This record gives sequence, structure tokens and C-alpha cells, in this order.
Amino acid sequence: MSFRQNIIKARSHIAFCIGLCLAASFALNMETGIAAGMRNGDAHKIAQSDDQTEIATTAKLKDVDLEHARVAWAYFEQNLQPETGLVNSVNNFPSTTIWDQASYLLGLISAQRIGLIDQTIFDERMSKNLTTLANLPLFDGKLPNKVYDTRTLDMTNYANKPVERGIGWSALDIARITVPLNILLFDYPEHAGAAGEILSNWDFSAMLDGGTMYGARVDENGDTEIVQEGRLGYEEYGARAVNLLGLDAMTAAKYDDYLDYARVAGQSIAIDSRSFSEFDAHNYVVSEPYILTAVEFGLDSESQELAHRIYTAQHERFNRSGIITAVSEDNIDQEPYFLYNTVYANGVAWNALAEDGSEHPEKRTVSTKAAFGWDAIYATEYTSELMDHVAITKTDNSGYASGVYEIDGRVNDITTANTNAIILETLQYKANGPLLTARFQRKGKS
Repeated sequence: MSFRQNIIKARSHIAFCIGLCLAASFALNMETGIAAGMRNGDAHKIAQSDDQTEIATTAKLKDVDLEHARVAWAYFEQNLQPETGLVNSVNNFPSTTIWDQASYLLGLISAQRIGLIDQTIFDERMSKNLTTLANLPLFDGKLPNKVYDTRTLDMTNYANKPVERGIGWSALDIARITVPLNILLFDYPEHAGAAGEILSNWDFSAMLDGGTMYGARVDENGDTEIVQEGRLGYEEYGARAVNLLGLDAMTAAKYDDYLDYARVAGQSIAIDSRSFSEFDAHNYVVSEPYILTAVEFGLDSESQELAHRIYTAQHERFNRSGIITAVSEDNIDQEPYFLYNTVYANGVAWNALAEDGSEHPEKRTVSTKAAFGWDAIYATEYTSELMDHVAITKTDNSGYASGVYEIDGRVNDITTANTNAIILETLQYKANGPLLTARFQRKGKS
């Protein structure tokens, strides 16, 4: 029996099948040269708050929710490359990362589950995308390159200029795409074989060592440099995804190994203790990894507590200053074109940093995807205010724009796959619960 047939016949044991194979980025790629196993022995316990924000319950989507979904889906109608089945990361720019293709697949699954698209459209788009992913050229023949041209599948740099060898892989990007592929393996038998073929093509052993995730980049001499990847929040999210395949990312999955705290807006916020000065990587604290963990996996006791504190700090900043606050990393429509709008980074609360570490507080935004995410998870009076605030980011035919500038209320007029896919994910979560675990939480159903 072929590998593909085994995948379809034994989906419930897929973690072991993929584990035997053993044989990623854009702005989310946080790279350092830390050796595997170099962990902080002074771990901190994550104490539970007495007033933890209550998680909202699932409910039938309202008409306004379905309208949000239609607006978000328009981005993918506008930015699909029909020949390859890939979507552009940014509106009308034919380039993508593996992270953004993962977002698209998760948005596609979410759109199908809430009835926004029919099964025929879902199957056609999914099949085309999976076929392309299975045939991507790989960096050093091991793992997907950080960036591709969505029309030609050429490996490129971030300017979308072809680079024959590629520029490296992002472990976090690759970890993220294992989330939709895992969903397909378990829940969509008609696509399980294609998902399994993709995973079996990739050499995961190249990005995992000692339970830690590693990216790759090309150094100034043209050699491949292997670098530890991930900081608190994203590191655990990525590890959780990889672990689903039966692969070892258990060291990276721990929240308390590099855990420290900083006081922000009256909250004790969990931060990564690895400083930029020592390890050459910024330790951004943003909303997105906790929102993704919630809507895809469901929050466990630790991530629920950390998410509560990050959300509450943003709410409290509004209470104290009157400034609407929902921060995460986003593309922006002016230089430097991508910012990490943070709760805390590099020793500074509410820092807004570019990838080179330069600070741009005047360009801080209220993130559309963060507003949708927090509203789906908590559904409080404050999240309703967030939703009202970002309503102006709706466009006519390319989804929701990335956010609203804090300083003057102007729309951050750039639309992306990641923002609109996460919106679709949050709406699916509101209706059905976490994408991966909802199948096990259907109480009272035979």
C-alpha cells in the first residue's frame, strides 16, 4: 500500500506516520545563534489570577459576523494566483511566505466550516494549493524557502527577486503550516493524502534539535547558518504545532524556561528573559501568538493566564489614557512597512519597533486582527469598543486593512492575507470553538 493510501486509511495514527518520516520568514522570524539546551535554570511559576477574564462561549454567528467574513474573504478572491493556487501575502504583490500560505489554508478551512464557501470551491482551491506546496523548490533541498513568487514558484528574497538557492527557512513559518495540514489529515480524508505527501517531502530533522526549533539563513560567506528561532509566545505556539506530528519540540513548548516578568499598566506581563543585547533577537510581546493559540488549539491553563494578562494590560491602558489599544505586528503603509506594535519589547512598554530595532511610536496602530481576536476570545464591552474602532478598515474588494493609526485615527491602508485569514479564523472560533480541538468538545452530541 502506498504512503498516501496509508495516510488516508490511518489518519488517527498520523502523528506516528509522520514522525517516522523525520524526513521557516517574513517579519515573524526571530533568529539567534543560541545553542540547543542553553536554557534558563531559574524558571518562574505562572500563577493563576483570581480575576481571570472569562472565555466567551460559542454561539451561532450573527448577520454582522457573516458580513465580516464576506469582507475578509474578498481578499482571497482578489489575491489568488489561479495557476499556482497560492495567494499574495500583501494585496496585489505577487510574493508569499509559508506563514501566509498557512494563514490562507486556515482561512479557507474556516470559510468552509462557517458555510461562507461551498464544498466545490473549497476542494478546488485546497487541491490546487496543496499540489503546489508539494512541488515547491526547497532551500538546500530540505525545507521551504522563506519567500516565493506566487506566480512562478521561484525562491526569492523579500523584494521578490529570484534567488536560485533561496535565502533560508523559517522554523516558525513551517511550524504554522503544519496546523492546517494536520487538520486536513484528521478531518478531510479527500485531502489527507496530499497533506501527507507535503509533510513527507520536508526534512523536519533539519529544523529540530534537542526539542528546540532552528531556522536557516545564508551568511555573508554564502554558507548556511543554523539559528535558534522563536521567543515567548511564538516559540510555544510553533512547538505546539510541530508536536502534533509526533516530532520533538518539547523544549521549545515550555513557557517557563526563559520566563521573566515586567510590570505594564498594572499587570505582571510575561516576557522572554533573553535580551537583545546578549542574544541579538528582539523579545516582542504581542497579541497574535496567544490569539492563534486560542482559536486554533484552545488555551491551556498557562497560555490562558498569559493571554489574560496581555489583554488586560491593553484594556487598562485604555482605562488610564483613553487610548484605544490592541497591539500586534502588522504591515504598515509607510516606511519601515512592517512594525511590531507591542505590549513590551526591549525593556520598553508599548514599544513600536521595526525589524532592525528602530523605534517608531508615532506609527503605532490599533491592529484589526487583534481587535477581532480579542473579541472572539473574550467578548467584553472593551472588545466591542475595539470592533467599533476598526470598523473603518473595511475595504470594498480587498478585505480589511491592517489597522488604524493611534496618533490620528487614519486607516493603515494596507491589506494582507494574514489579517484577513485570522479574521476568518476568529469567526470560525466564535461559531465552533478551536479549529483543532472542537471535534473533541462537542458536548451532548451523539
